[in-house]
Amino acid sequence: MLAHAQGLSQEDLSRDPLAPARMDLFQPLLDRRAAREPLALIVGHREFWSLDFAVSRDTLIPRPESETLIEAAVAGFAGRRPPATILDLGTGTGCLLLAALSEFGTAFGIGVDHSSAVAALAARNAATLGLTERTALVCADWASPLDARFDLILCNPPYIATSSMAGLMPEVAEYEPPSALDGGPDGLAAYRRVLADLPRLLNPDGLALVELGAGQSGSVSEVAAEAGLASELRHDLAGIARTIVLRRAAMKKPFGRARQPV
Repeated sequence: MLAHAQGLSQEDLSRDPLAPARMDLFQPLLDRRAAREPLALIVGHREFWSLDFAVSRDTLIPRPESETLIEAAVAGFAGRRPPATILDLGTGTGCLLLAALSEFGTAFGIGVDHSSAVAALAARNAATLGLTERTALVCADWASPLDARFDLILCNPPYIATSSMAGLMPEVAEYEPPSALDGGPDGLAAYRRVLADLPRLLNPDGLALVELGAGQSGSVSEVAAEAGLASELRHDLAGIARTIVLRRAAMKKPFGRARQPV
C-alpha cells in the first residue's frame, strides 16, 4: 500500500527505506484496509497466472486457487492439438479467459457475463494484456445466446449456499457482489444451469473445466452425470478438489496423472 501511495514499485521503495513517507496519501489507504476492504480493491489490481488484472467491486477478485483451472487446461491439451476456441462463462475480470489465451497463442476466446460493467472491465484487461484481437466479450445470461461449440470451456460459478452468505469474512461479504457468490439454497444452482448446457457447447473432444467449492465434488459430479458428462477431479495446493474436468461422456479418455495434493 505504501508503494502504491507513493507512486513507486515495491522494488523502488525498498531501495530507499529512509525516504519520507507521504502519510497524507498513505493514511487513507490504511483506514480502508482497517475497514476490511481487500488490498486488491485498494490498489486497483491483482496478479493471476503471472498476469496483472484490474479489479473492481463489480466482480470477484481473482483467487490463486482458480489457477488450478488453467493448470488443468494446460495438462488436458498436452500432446494434442491446442484449443482453437475458448469460452469463459461468468468471465468477471477475464482472468481465466485471458490466462488461457496467454497459454494457447492461436486460440480465440469469448467471455460471457451478465453485467455490462463487468464485461467492460474484462475488455479493459484484454486491451492491457494485448489480447483484444483474440477476445470477444458478451453481456448475456450464461451461454443462452451462443450457437457454437468450443474446444475449451471455463467457468467459476457462484457456489456458496445462500444460508452461508452471512458468515463470509467481511472482505468478501461487504466488498464483492452477492450475485457472483450466492449459489442458491444448496450452492448448486449455477452448476445445474451450466452443466446441463455443456453437451450443446462442447466439441466432441473438448474439455470443460469448472471450479468447485470445498466439499462440493461429489454433488457436482452427480450433476455432471445427469447431464451426460464424464468427470474427473483435480486438487489445489491445499488438497481440495478444486476443478472438475468434464467431457461429453462418449469421448471419455484418461486425463493423465493429476497433481498430488500437498
